Amino acid sequence: MNQHQYDRIMAAIDDAHACDPRQDKASDTPYELAYARRMSEWLERVAPDADAELRVAARAQHFRRWESPREDYPMTRPGYHAWRTDLQKRQASLVAELLSEEGVTADEIGRISALILKQNIKTNPEMQALEDTIALAFLDHYVEAFAEEHDDDKLGRILARTWAKMSAHGHQLAGTLTFSPRLSRIMAEALPAAD
Repeated sequence: MNQHQYDRIMAAIDDAHACDPRQDKASDTPYELAYARRMSEWLERVAPDADAELRVAARAQHFRRWESPREDYPMTRPGYHAWRTDLQKRQASLVAELLSEEGVTADEIGRISALILKQNIKTNPEMQALEDTIALAFLDHYVEAFAEEHDDDKLGRILARTWAKMSAHGHQLAGTLTFSPRLSRIMAEALPAAD
């Protein structure tokens, strides 16, 4: 992918995210546009040498996500997993269509799609960098509001699962963040000792 293609693709992703009717209160911008920008900011810290494909995958993680609301699926654990699986497939397909329109090669589209689909997390260093980026964006911008909706036990389990998906580098970056006293206590109890 050349620089012109990359710039057009990132602009198209942002244009799509700007259509999200929900607003991010902290930034006063469309919710998914704020999320996409935060993903790119965290990727710069996680993998400053990331190539264009990884940067596109990070920016497009929630591509047009609001069009497939969680409420359309049963409010159960299997319903949640079905929603997430369908969502990833839909997002990968929509992004692949956008990339194809921009003349991106089939190999590049395949790499970006695999990242959006979260394939080979434990064997693909790019996927691990993306997983760290997702976790860090969550911990930095969303976990406090998320914590208000869950009791300590459930929150501890969710945080432990998030932590287990991260690399040692991701853990180090997470150590630079500041949390509320409640969240700090839950994390200290739920997470393993520092790497």
